[in-house]
Amino acid sequence: MSDPTDSKPARSHARLSISPSLTPRSLMEGTPRLKGAWCAKVLTLFPETFPGVLGASLTGKALQQGLWALETIDLRAFGHGKHRQVDDTPAGGGAGLVMRPDVLGRALDMAASGTPEDPSRWPRIYLSPRGAPFTQAHAKRLAAAEGVTLLCGRFEGVDQRVIDHFALEEISLGDFVLTGGEIAAQAMLDATVRLIPGVLGNASSTEEESFSDGLLEHPQYTQPRDWRGHAIPDVLLSGNHGEIAKWRRAEAERLTRERRPDLWARFRDRSGS
Repeated sequence: MSDPTDSKPARSHARLSISPSLTPRSLMEGTPRLKGAWCAKVLTLFPETFPGVLGASLTGKALQQGLWALETIDLRAFGHGKHRQVDDTPAGGGAGLVMRPDVLGRALDMAASGTPEDPSRWPRIYLSPRGAPFTQAHAKRLAAAEGVTLLCGRFEGVDQRVIDHFALEEISLGDFVLTGGEIAAQAMLDATVRLIPGVLGNASSTEEESFSDGLLEHPQYTQPRDWRGHAIPDVLLSGNHGEIAKWRRAEAERLTRERRPDLWARFRDRSGS
């Protein structure tokens, strides 16, 4: 019996058609890829949505320079039959559809090719609303790895056996539900890629950001000195760097205390104050 992945994809009735391919799609073809560059492998039903916003600004420039790499793997290519079916009804009944383990298993096997098995070196993540909330600490951990594999779910989610078999880490972008994991994947990759050395150019620019030390960032100001009756705080124009640092720290603590009491409580616990 032939493997379902060997069958030809269904023809599209639209003017244009995109044929699924078992070959991972390397984004930004024709650009250099530095040896050992951090790499993201994204398993998705919509590879055409990448790089999306990741192809713009500093992350896009870094992608073109080969500071990091992005590969998409089209899940539809591993589907069943002429319609490349990737989902089926939930066992036990219920609304919606669930992504099949045989389809996802073949895709994840391909994604694992050439990557370390150690999850600390190459995390494998399923973007799920029931996962642990994504934080700056996650972004730092991912940026310190050699790369990451992201599985973008759709419908009612994926078969639990896939999560168990591949020991996928479940991470959520927040306490809300999206139609799929693609937007979450791009947000997570943006937060991670900007921490890769050389992407931002100035490494110190990440040191005073929100969450870098458990606090929200202090307010920022620029020219003109007076705008519609609102002036820049005098201390920022004083040239006294010690006083400026004290003001910024006090403002960061004030904002965190007022806006994120959860962060403030954790900060107080860590600092012992």
